[in-house]
Amino acid sequence: MVKNSKIAIIIVNWKQYQLTKLCLYSLQKIKYDNYQIILIDNESNPKELKKIKNQFDKIITFPNQKNLGFTGANNIGIEYAIKNDFEYVMLINNDTEVEKNFINPLIELLEKNQNFGAAQPLILNYYNRNKVWSAGGFLNKFFGYTYVIKSPEGIKKNIDWITGCCFFLRTDVIKKIGLLDEKFFAYYEDVDWSIRIKNAGYDLAFVKSSVVYHHGSKSSKNESNEGTLSPFVHYLNIRNHIFLLRKNKDVFNSVGVLFFQFFKIVSYSVYFIVRVRINKLNMVYKGLIDGLKKNIIYK
Repeated sequence: MVKNSKIAIIIVNWKQYQLTKLCLYSLQKIKYDNYQIILIDNESNPKELKKIKNQFDKIITFPNQKNLGFTGANNIGIEYAIKNDFEYVMLINNDTEVEKNFINPLIELLEKNQNFGAAQPLILNYYNRNKVWSAGGFLNKFFGYTYVIKSPEGIKKNIDWITGCCFFLRTDVIKKIGLLDEKFFAYYEDVDWSIRIKNAGYDLAFVKSSVVYHHGSKSSKNESNEGTLSPFVHYLNIRNHIFLLRKNKDVFNSVGVLFFQFFKIVSYSVYFIVRVRINKLNMVYKGLIDGLKKNIIYK
């Protein structure tokens, strides 16, 4: 029998109301009743947000005038959950849909195994449900790179880091380790949170019997003559990776990290020069410079 714990399900929306509605429709069908959906709406459209509030139950909304990123927006929901005595917090992307029973296996595992501080479900590709999008994360501590497990052969119960696509954890754990680091804005904040949970003495679990479907990173796409991925995403990727390594320098091997980062920057540079994607090339070096600064401040 699964404990009927109080769960805060936090969703961040940024100009993707149709995708968010699909996520909310799927959550309304879950076989669990003690939950509250907390929708944080970055650069909020009042008319669209009002439609959602009128259309869905068990939802409270927080409109933001500007884009606070994944970290800033989620922290609003997390703080609400802590103040209102929720036992569990789930961060879940708005571009996901869930199986009806996906929550129960997550709670069951954390209730039975107090050594696990957080868990993630099996995340499959929405358009090809035989394809794994994430079965947990691997962290190479020598070179300092992160890897998403995508093959059935790589699946294991105890993982190195949990994707922010669906991050399920005890509120008590958050009280010990703190909120998401808002300096990240988006990308690598989930790896940082995972490292902090592990440093607090917990393990991280992958739960294969809990299933979520992922549409894809729609907010990262930006159709242009430089490709589909936004140049700003490349900036965050470079900057935040370096910031992660600097912030958690005791976890990684400094020689291996320098080697890998040199290889990464050179590889990106060659690729963008060959493809004549100058804006993206510039963003790579802006990310490098900002990542090496003493104080990282998002602007």
